[in-house]
Amino acid sequence: MAEKGASRGASRRFWSLLRKRRGASGRYKPDEIMHQDIVPLCAADIQEQLKKRFAYLSGGRGQDGSPVITFPDYPAFSEIPDKEFQNVMTYLTSIPSLQDAGIGFILVIDRRQDKWTSVKASVLRIAASFPANLQLVLVLRPTGFFQRTLSDIAFKFNRDDFKMKVPVMMLGSVPELHGYIDKSQLTEDLGGTLDYCHSRWLCHRTAIESFALMVKQTAQMLQTFGTELAETELPNDVQSTSLVLSVHTEKKAKAKEDLQLALKEGNSILESLREPLAESTSHSVNQDQLDNQATVQRLLAQLNETEAAFDEFWAKHQQKLEQCLQLRHFEQGFREVKTTLDSMSQKIATFTDVGNSLAHVQHLLKDLTSFEEKSSVAVDRARALSLEGQQLIENKHYAVDSIHPKCEELQHLCDHVASEITRRRALLSKSLELHSLLEMSMKWCDEGIFLLASQPVDKCQSQDGAEAALQEIEKFLETGAENKIQELNKIYKEYECILNQDLLEHVQKVFQKQESTEEMFHRRQASLKKLAAKQTRPVQPVAPRPEALTKSPSPSPGSWRSSENSSSEGSALRRGPYRRAKSEMSETRQGRSSSTGDEEENLAILRRHVMNELLDTERAYVEELLCVLEGYAAEMDNPLMAHLISTGLQNKKSILFGNMEEIYHFHNRIFLRELESCIDCPELVGRCFLERMEEFQIYEKYCQNKPRSESLWRQCSDCPFFQECQKKLDHKLSLDSYLLKPVQRITKYQLLLKEMLKYSKNCEGAEDLQEALSSILGILKAVNDSMHLIAITGYDGNLSDLGKLLMQGSFSVWTDHKKGHTKVKELARFKPMQRHLFLHEKAVLFCKKREENGEGYEKAPSYSYKQSLNMTAVGITENVKGDAKKFEIWYNAREEVYIIQAPTPEIKAAWVNEIRKVLTSQLQACREASQHRALEQSHSLPLPAPSSTSPTKGSTRNVKKLEDRKTDPLSLEGYVSSSLPKPPEKGKGWSKTSHSLEAPEEDGGWSSAEELINSSDAEEDGGVGSKKLAPGKYTVVMGDEKEGPDTLAMRSGDMVEVVEEGAEGLWYVRDLTSSKEGWVPASSLSTLLGKSSSAQCLSSSDSSPGSAVLSNSSSCSEGCPTPFSELQG
Repeated sequence: MAEKGASRGASRRFWSLLRKRRGASGRYKPDEIMHQDIVPLCAADIQEQLKKRFAYLSGGRGQDGSPVITFPDYPAFSEIPDKEFQNVMTYLTSIPSLQDAGIGFILVIDRRQDKWTSVKASVLRIAASFPANLQLVLVLRPTGFFQRTLSDIAFKFNRDDFKMKVPVMMLGSVPELHGYIDKSQLTEDLGGTLDYCHSRWLCHRTAIESFALMVKQTAQMLQTFGTELAETELPNDVQSTSLVLSVHTEKKAKAKEDLQLALKEGNSILESLREPLAESTSHSVNQDQLDNQATVQRLLAQLNETEAAFDEFWAKHQQKLEQCLQLRHFEQGFREVKTTLDSMSQKIATFTDVGNSLAHVQHLLKDLTSFEEKSSVAVDRARALSLEGQQLIENKHYAVDSIHPKCEELQHLCDHVASEITRRRALLSKSLELHSLLEMSMKWCDEGIFLLASQPVDKCQSQDGAEAALQEIEKFLETGAENKIQELNKIYKEYECILNQDLLEHVQKVFQKQESTEEMFHRRQASLKKLAAKQTRPVQPVAPRPEALTKSPSPSPGSWRSSENSSSEGSALRRGPYRRAKSEMSETRQGRSSSTGDEEENLAILRRHVMNELLDTERAYVEELLCVLEGYAAEMDNPLMAHLISTGLQNKKSILFGNMEEIYHFHNRIFLRELESCIDCPELVGRCFLERMEEFQIYEKYCQNKPRSESLWRQCSDCPFFQECQKKLDHKLSLDSYLLKPVQRITKYQLLLKEMLKYSKNCEGAEDLQEALSSILGILKAVNDSMHLIAITGYDGNLSDLGKLLMQGSFSVWTDHKKGHTKVKELARFKPMQRHLFLHEKAVLFCKKREENGEGYEKAPSYSYKQSLNMTAVGITENVKGDAKKFEIWYNAREEVYIIQAPTPEIKAAWVNEIRKVLTSQLQACREASQHRALEQSHSLPLPAPSSTSPTKGSTRNVKKLEDRKTDPLSLEGYVSSSLPKPPEKGKGWSKTSHSLEAPEEDGGWSSAEELINSSDAEEDGGVGSKKLAPGKYTVVMGDEKEGPDTLAMRSGDMVEVVEEGAEGLWYVRDLTSSKEGWVPASSLSTLLGKSSSAQCLSSSDSSPGSAVLSNSSSCSEGCPTPFSELQG
């Protein structure tokens, strides 16, 4: 409001100044043309009527200065309309000044060439309609004799008709006219010398009146513009103020342009009026011409003074706007700088961490330096803005009361930020000093422990070795004065300002470790001193038996006794006192016992070394994650860095970094602290892994996102944003190296756990370490499997519905199927298809592997889904004739058979065992369901008496044995099962092939089809004759003594495996217990899980309940239509 009032005051001063200048000039009169608001007409309006020249104002004057209006001879005077006549009379009488017009007009009516009747009519018309005062009317009567005579007579007799307020003089000649008006005031047609051109007069009158109107409009425009400027409220922002200043400046320029045009026009008119005098100095100028020049000069003077007054007003208004714009810039800069400094103050307030390690403190100091560099820009800007405000105050800005407090506040904020950074740097410097001291102490302890561990115990048994070791220890202890903590209370007092609870505990642990290390050194010193002193006694040393030394540094108690006996005998032969020999032997025994203790101590040292490596790498890992999150991820949300981020990278932070923040918080807040709690008992670190095994699943999510992350990185790696961040962090490696850290870290744990387990075999936490190692390996396998699983395309369902992914791998696959119910086999063998199999708990998927072009994760293969088999209808045949790497997966009672060839026998064994586990679990579920139904029917139907040789019991035992053979799914070496048979070299096979369910996809010729025997066909033939060879394991139902060199002796209940079929009902088998091989009668064998002449399988197909068999490979239908009690025969 104050600014608005000041502006209005400036406007009032402008117009008062303008009025003051007008009054001082004394030239502005009420009759000014620009102020003649009641002027009805102007020359331009009646230009056509004035051109008729029936009356004109020549500029002549009477003797008393009366203006002369001349009515020249105009024959059509009577035909002029009254309106036109009235307009011309009104206009002509308005031209002279009011002073001259007040004297009265002299009318000169020239009717020398006219008739008396016309004269009479003209005089009467003029007298009746003349709008101004008349002083004298002079009429030049007709010159013809008749008309002159008639006019004299008529005028005498009609004098009363011409009675007017002024006298009317009838003149007979021009000389008579000269008696009333001087010749110099009359035009040439009236015998005068006055220079008059009607067209020129008309042009001048039009130009003067147009200029007068222009001056009036310009003055009104300037007045309106000045009012607008005075009433404009000053805006409150930079943009609006700049816009107002720009608009006002543009309007001012337009007003000045109009003013200059008016001045140019006035000067042109004035020059035109002066032109006759310039051409001839003897030229006389009449009064009207002089009045015209004076009018134009007054208008020009008015314009000049108006321009000067407006320029003065505009200068003040422009200064006000410019000061307002400066103020708005200052206020905007103040708001921005204050926001930045307040944000920095808040951020500094959050800097409470003093670091948990030397590297962490160095990283914090580096961050503080980076923060100080960033804040220095804002602080410098704030100080510059404060100086700018002081400059405005010195220049007498109108808003001093608003600027001065803001300058003081800026200075206060700058000082606060600088002092807080200085205080923070002092704390971190203290923390760096303390952590350096702790680091030196820990390094000294580690070097001491390594020194103790590296001293060979056997060499210390001699005097020289003991003395050398003792010197090493004493020399090392001398270095402790510079590297270890001397007084704990002094540390507490000196670093009180930074000692939080965690750091206090860390100092105490380091001090305890230091004391523990010193105690170890003192014990070793005492032991070595004893050994060095013992060698000086004059006693013959007894050499131990060489084999005792070579076998173990800690021999068995028996060897100690023998050594003691030999030592006693040796000392008796030396005739030494028995007591001295006994004492010497006791010391020797104590020395060897201490050697065993040293070995345990060395293992403990090695465990601590592994633990230190685990902790050091864990801390470094956490620091690297924090560095990436703060130096890259957080900077993506920084508005100051937005211009460096490419379009393809915008809103892609979650893709690029995945769940790295979640991983960082887990390690920093939980896992690192738990690891640090195990620093005194490294062997118990396995429990930390086991308790947090569920949280480690977050790595699976990170690894699954890694292909998308690396693809985005490859697209945007050249983005200036990454280069700027890497430069600020002073990293030698680019971001992609740090994005790989979580993948590297999860694989590093299993190596550290293996090392820890290696040195903790007989320790308390050895079982936990073994379990933790297995669990970490399981996570690695799950991560690896999931990376393949997410690459499957074309599967319509939800892969999670298939249960847990158990195994995956690439195989060669042949297919075979039966057509219709006739089961006629049309075997056609093709080149095998290459398929990638995914074994789930509920199904097995067949996919085609497709290699992708690219680099890194972009080169990872994808898998096109082809088909899947429900595990409830799947069976397996473990052995296929001719190849130890092949096995069969069959479907729906062998309606579809898939011959699978693994890359190695070990991989085949692993898959067979895993499928067996799935089928066994299904079999147990079916058995429980059948037993439940049997119990429900037991109230109405009697159950058959149990038999010790029933297949059901055999099945139960064999299922248990199948379960006992389970191996660790993570170790391929553990999959090589001893129960897997070698491929027989002769005899009939038991696998079959048929033409593939889909055409071979690779180029190549057809391979010859080998006629194979399907055991189920043999069963359908129904013969009860000689037993046909079927693969698998059998139970001996009838013992047989050995009758020949190749005959295998067996007992009832033994389990054997068929290798090949011989003549005369003999089978060549391998005893699964003793691994012996030999010939046995086929009649003395029974299938392992039931009686059947078909190929052994573990199936409960619904197609034939009576022939449903149980064997070492199969599927289990969910329905289980037949109770197990009915499957015995």
